[in-house]
Amino acid sequence: MGIIAVDHVQMTMPKGEEPAARAFFIGLLGFVEVEKPASLQVRGGAWFTAGSVNLHVGVEEPFTPSKKAHPAFLFDNLQETVDRLAAAGAVLKDDKPLPGYIRKFTEDPFGNRIELMQKTG
Repeated sequence: MGIIAVDHVQMTMPKGEEPAARAFFIGLLGFVEVEKPASLQVRGGAWFTAGSVNLHVGVEEPFTPSKKAHPAFLFDNLQETVDRLAAAGAVLKDDKPLPGYIRKFTEDPFGNRIELMQKTG
């Protein structure tokens, strides 16, 4: 018996910011929205999926953005996403090199840190 996979990653956002979450995660990162179960819709937030990644963005009050803890999303063409983010005026930061990867850091509209990666070999 043991862990076999990650089911989803949970991030948080302020109350009422679902449109901004959709614009960022769908429009800029390429996720698709998944309907939340009816029993959880009253909580607000939104669920997204892309490839094998399931992302749940839930409402947290009071909200404090995650500046250190973060998801790291792996892309097959990171530059396309970086270009979309740059054109939208999103935060883009470099960090120390990590062997075998190209990587950037960004923030969602709420200030949560997100790592964007692509394997180089």
